[in-house]
Amino acid sequence: MKIVNEQLAVTARLVPPHDNGYLLLAAEVGTWRGPFASHGRAHRALLERLTALAARLTARDEVEEATVFRAILRPPGEGGALLRRRGVAPARYDVVVLTRTTDPAAALALRGEPDYKELAEALGTAARRTHHIAARDTRRLGDVDHRPDDAFLFNYFYADDGETLLDVWQYTAGWFQAKTGLANSALMQPLDGEPAEYGVVNHASWPTLRAFLPGLIFRPTFRRFVLANFKANGIAAQPIIYRRLR
Repeated sequence: MKIVNEQLAVTARLVPPHDNGYLLLAAEVGTWRGPFASHGRAHRALLERLTALAARLTARDEVEEATVFRAILRPPGEGGALLRRRGVAPARYDVVVLTRTTDPAAALALRGEPDYKELAEALGTAARRTHHIAARDTRRLGDVDHRPDDAFLFNYFYADDGETLLDVWQYTAGWFQAKTGLANSALMQPLDGEPAEYGVVNHASWPTLRAFLPGLIFRPTFRRFVLANFKANGIAAQPIIYRRLR
């Protein structure tokens, strides 16, 4: 691991990870106009159906939460050139369904159940591309509370080396804690045998866009420290901001 501008480095304050499992189903459904996501009437009907199917899932004993998100924008990231060199398509997922289960084994088993298969088929049929993994909690800053008006991050990390990615993330997460008041984050790592296109997917939230977005645009240290360290360590960070569907 190489740390650029080490004088700015602050290690994130972590809490112990949970024993939960996750099913992350991300899809390209709508369109992007620059950094902004756009959904038409047909897509809104799909989102309503997904929300109803997710609500059905939450009645299961092994499911703690099933939540549907729609993208609103893509903030600055890093690693487009790295992705092209490695032949990895960039993350442009404008719809995400995140299901949290009691443990990773329950996540794997749930994927074969009719209720979940109906949801996955509904989204997969409408999507141009999907990314579907079972994952576990590997690092945590705090619980991500899915309050209806918050702004939610899913950051899809590609890395040449998985251990380096985890080490660098702890320093960049420290920057977000210090500069944007980030109070929560769940770092989801694919289970063994799952697609590893992304070494981890980071999920976090802020109460408003103004809590963090100006810092990414106007704070010079975001590029000099956060993006610079991703680049120096062979990491592509692809953040997308979402709203939760009620």
